[in-house]
Amino acid sequence: MKKLVIVMCALVMAAAGIQLANAQTAVPSYNFGDHKSSTLATKAWKALEEKNVDAVVVYTNKCIELYGAEAAKMQASLTELPSGDDQKVFSYWALNDVATCLYIQGEAYFRAKDKDKAKLLFERVVKEFSFGQTYDPANKAFWKPADAAADKLNMIEKNLDMDFGNMSSATIVSKMWESLNAKNLDLVIAYNAKLVKVYGETAKKMQAGMTEYAWESPDKIHSFWALNDVGTGTFILGEAYRVAGKNAEAIAAFKQVVSDYLYAQCWDPNGWFWKPAEAAQQKIVELESAK
Repeated sequence: MKKLVIVMCALVMAAAGIQLANAQTAVPSYNFGDHKSSTLATKAWKALEEKNVDAVVVYTNKCIELYGAEAAKMQASLTELPSGDDQKVFSYWALNDVATCLYIQGEAYFRAKDKDKAKLLFERVVKEFSFGQTYDPANKAFWKPADAAADKLNMIEKNLDMDFGNMSSATIVSKMWESLNAKNLDLVIAYNAKLVKVYGETAKKMQAGMTEYAWESPDKIHSFWALNDVGTGTFILGEAYRVAGKNAEAIAAFKQVVSDYLYAQCWDPNGWFWKPAEAAQQKIVELESAK
């Protein structure tokens, strides 16, 4: 009888151990919300920020599974990038979100140093969903996952380690400051190229509509975000060239700040705005007098 009791206890303990092991190795559960493509993309962005590659893959794959076919149909119906009012661009919701999710998954693998998987995903964005667009709510503007993916493919080919973050102009400028401080001219050039490619046209439109510096309030100044960031980025480019001893290139970049982005302003974390064009003009004087 005692032996039977011992055996039964052992079996119970073994079963409990199996259940505990299963609980410890259980696959995490994921909340897909309302299963909308936009919801899945939002959750994927959050997972990317949290460096949770597994969650990124789950959310992006679910979006591609549910909406990939519709995205492909939308892509096939287009011969050029949708433009016009925002609602027209948003009408291609499946194409936009699937392209975005593929890019996010590629970015997750890229940051995890798995360049082979990242390359395959970036190539899919470029080849299959080239007309997709991603909305940046902070800047109220669209950017193109296919363009960003092409840049990433170029980076992989050249073995450049770059991170565009959420692709906002402010993030790219922040990366340019970091690269300048690290005296990495190649990265400054690459980040500036992306900044101008995505936001240069908007910056020049803002500049063309101005006759003086914005001054009414900090919010008013920040409303010219593209002009401010592209002007600042071009100034950083000049500084990077100057630090590298490439004075002719530095002067050219500084002159571009003055000619193309005259009314740009840059926020200093210490609590004030400074004017890149004024700083650039001073740099030009210094460099030309040193010839």
